[in-house]
Amino acid sequence: MSEVWVALTRAQEGPPMWVVLLSALAALAVVVWSTSWQLSRGLITIAHEGGHALMALLTRRKLQGIRLHSDTSGVTLTRGRPTGPGMILTAAAGYVAPSLLGLGGAWLTSAGYVTVLITIMIGLLLCMLLLIRNLFGVVSLLATGGAIFAFTWYSAPDMDAVLAYLAVWFLLFGGVRPILELRRKRRHGHTPDSDADQLARLTFLPAGFWIFFFLLVAGVALVCGAYLLSPLPLLRLR
Repeated sequence: MSEVWVALTRAQEGPPMWVVLLSALAALAVVVWSTSWQLSRGLITIAHEGGHALMALLTRRKLQGIRLHSDTSGVTLTRGRPTGPGMILTAAAGYVAPSLLGLGGAWLTSAGYVTVLITIMIGLLLCMLLLIRNLFGVVSLLATGGAIFAFTWYSAPDMDAVLAYLAVWFLLFGGVRPILELRRKRRHGHTPDSDADQLARLTFLPAGFWIFFFLLVAGVALVCGAYLLSPLPLLRLR
């Protein structure tokens, strides 16, 4: 166990500057291009619903299960008081979860703890698998976790850092687009039961405020995460 712990917590040297920049450009391209975004958006949904579920547990709400759908939507079912701080925090956690996960991943990656990050990712997927209540959700989590495990098991050790950088950049960029999509859909009245609308009913603050709040958190996480991941000395003040 001591050897495993040492292997997990051993800091690794970061990849070359061009690898970091290329991974950022690749993640941005996946998020911006509509076709690749539709194929990968489900990964952001996993983080989104995981944020709801984690906050529900932290606020001691009864978590009944999570469903992931083929249209990249999802729902987290909880039981408890229909109002109050617990319900507000649970509803607010979804849209900010991918960005906050990306920020935490950026901190671990920049510090060289790539193995720790990958282990946490697989562990969170396994924990979430216990809460899934539909077949598509089970398949999605098994495919995601299996792909990560297979990549780290069969690829060269240096490739783990590439995977970590790609995943973190994707979470940071991908955390912003769903919020922009939500804002656009609300203008056309297509999302009357969105998280922002639920929060508006739970609080005295309008849905527009909550969308701004989501964007603010995602924007700050993106800037801070980019600062941590930046390989350029001029951007890393000492």
